[in-house]
Amino acid sequence: MIVSARAEPAALSSRRSAALPLRAPRPPNATRPAVIDIRDLRYRWPGAAHDTLAIGALAVADGRQLFVHGPSGCGKSTLLGLIAGVLRADHGRVAVGGQEWADIPAAGRDARRADLIGVVFQQFNLLPYLSVIDNVRLPCRFSAARAARAAAGDAEALLDRMGLPAALWPQVAGRLSVGQQQRVAAARALIGKPPLVIADEPTSALDAARREDFMALLQQSCRDTGSTLVFVSHDERLAARFDERLGLMELNRAGR
Repeated sequence: MIVSARAEPAALSSRRSAALPLRAPRPPNATRPAVIDIRDLRYRWPGAAHDTLAIGALAVADGRQLFVHGPSGCGKSTLLGLIAGVLRADHGRVAVGGQEWADIPAAGRDARRADLIGVVFQQFNLLPYLSVIDNVRLPCRFSAARAARAAAGDAEALLDRMGLPAALWPQVAGRLSVGQQQRVAAARALIGKPPLVIADEPTSALDAARREDFMALLQQSCRDTGSTLVFVSHDERLAARFDERLGLMELNRAGR
């Protein structure tokens, strides 16, 4: 199965119901190569009786913004774990940036992940004892490629863009509010212009106004850096903001 449904403009999508058919990523072309390339994927959690995910094909082109939705427990976070190389597929191809995770020795996966992928976690996963600015710079300590792509002052510029006052930058991250921590997590994901940014339910703890502000900041920042964005949420109200949308329940063949 090749996912090839044509994407609709976001303005049209916003007027359609949540029961619409799958609107999936368009296949990449010569000018927009695939940042993510998944084929014949199967993954089963250890001890499970059935596959958790079974996906025929999924390709996400460079610079696109993809919204992945589905109810809790349908495998959204599992898919992100496979894309990030944290989980290893039982069968099939999972490639990011043109290289399959299965072809990379275990010792090299962390380094490649740090080079290529920025992550906004649902619980943000900041180091509470580090300052705000040091949390943002952290990926550059683990990735020479990210450090080389980050100009002097980029961490400060990202925090400023995220609307976090400079007076907070020297403070330890553990003292920040939930909304402030979220913005720090987004700045950390974007530092060093990673080719791919993945976000796992990062707006679940925010009210409507803060959610809208955060989404606008995250998406525009990804456009500015040229990063592909894969955003996972059960909240389909956010779907109209994205280039493409993917209903994981429709794509996943596990159990069929």
